[in-house]
Amino acid sequence: MNRRVVITGVGIYSCLGKSLDEVALSLYQGRSGIGVDPARTEYGYRSPLTGILERPELNVLIDRRMRQSLPEEGAFALMATCEALRTAGMDDDFRAKEEIGVFYGNDTSAQAVIEVHEIMREKKDSMLIGAGGAFRSMTSAVSMNLSTIFKLRGANISVAAACASGSHAVGLGYTFIRNGMQDVVLCGGAQETNLYSMAGFDGLSAFSMRIDEPAKASRPFDASRDGLVPSGGAASLILEDEEHALKRGAAIYGEVAGYGFSSNGGQISQASEVGSAISMERALADAGMKAYDIDYINAHATSTLQGDRCEAMAIDKLFAASRTPVSSTKSMTGHECWMAGASEIVYSLLMMKNNFIAPNINFETPDEAAVNLNVISRTKGRKIDVFLSNSFGFGGTNSTVIVKKYK
Repeated sequence: MNRRVVITGVGIYSCLGKSLDEVALSLYQGRSGIGVDPARTEYGYRSPLTGILERPELNVLIDRRMRQSLPEEGAFALMATCEALRTAGMDDDFRAKEEIGVFYGNDTSAQAVIEVHEIMREKKDSMLIGAGGAFRSMTSAVSMNLSTIFKLRGANISVAAACASGSHAVGLGYTFIRNGMQDVVLCGGAQETNLYSMAGFDGLSAFSMRIDEPAKASRPFDASRDGLVPSGGAASLILEDEEHALKRGAAIYGEVAGYGFSSNGGQISQASEVGSAISMERALADAGMKAYDIDYINAHATSTLQGDRCEAMAIDKLFAASRTPVSSTKSMTGHECWMAGASEIVYSLLMMKNNFIAPNINFETPDEAAVNLNVISRTKGRKIDVFLSNSFGFGGTNSTVIVKKYK
C-alpha cells in the first residue's frame, strides 16, 4: 500500500534529561550525562562509569499491582511513553476507541532475573516468587506492561535485537503502518541501568577505564578511545498513518521515509563495514533517496575500536562526495544499548526541530578510518530536512532509519 508514516508523539527519559526540553538543551550544550557509580566498584566492576539516571517514582501513575510487574527498564519506558502519548494527544478516551499496536525494543531484564534467583536461593520456595517476579524477568516485560497499562489492543511485539533493538522496533512499526496492518503504533526501546545488567560486558574489557574523567570517557571516532560507557533509559515514538493523523488534526514531528537492515553473517561480536553499508543503502533505496539527500547522520559509533572503524569506512564509502555531517550522540549519553536506536531518532528529531547538529564531544584526533568524515565536534547551527540514524548490534544485526521533515 505504501502509506506515508508520520511521527505524532515523542517521549524520552535519559541521562540527558527527563523531558524533551531538558534533553534538547543538553544536546545543544554538548553536556555529558556520564558519571561514576560507586556501587559498581563495590560489586566488582573494573569500570564504574555509566550514564547517571534515577529510577522514577511511579506511585502517582500506576497502582501497586502494576508496579510489581514492571522492571527498571519498564519504568523508564512508562515515563517516555506518557510523554509520547501526551505530545500525540492520545488520552484514555482516544486509546479506548482506537486500535494501537506496540513494538518495543528490549533484550534483557537482568535485575529481575537475579532477584528471582536470590529468592529461590534464600527461601528455597518458588511460591514466594510471585507473579510480579515472573513477569518482570521476561524479555518481553516492557511491551507486555505498556500494552496492559495503556490498554493497547493492536499488535504487541517485543524486539530483541541487541543494540539495534530500538531501531528495528521503529522500522517494524513503520512497515506495519505503511502496509496497512495498523494505523497507529507505539514503538521505542528501553535499557536497564542497574549494576546487574552489564557485568558480563565489563568482564570482556569493553568499557572505558577513563574513570577520573567521566565526561571525557565516551569518545566515538577518536583515536584515543579505550572503550564504551554503558547507559540506559527509554525512548518512545508514536507512528501514525498520515491520513489518520491529519483527520484528527495531530501535530506532526517528522515522517519516517526509509528503513534498512542487514546481518553481517560473521562472528558474534564482529562489526562489518559491508553489513553497515548494506543497511544504509537499503534505507536510502526504501526512501527513494541518494546520499546527497541526507543532511545529517547520527552514527551508531559507540567508542569502540572495531565498531567505530567499520561504520566510519561504510559512511566514507557512501557519503564521501557529499561530506554529510556526522556525530554520535553516544559521546554524551554513553551507549544506551537496547534503547539507543529509538533514543537517537528522538535526539535527531530535536535537532531537526531546533535547527542544530549536536556535537560529537571528545573528538580531538580522528581515528585513521574517520579522518575523511565530516565529524561535527562542536554544536553547529544547521537546518536539517532529512537525517539518517544507524544502529548495529551483536550477532551482526544492522538497522538504519531515515526520517524527513513532514511537508
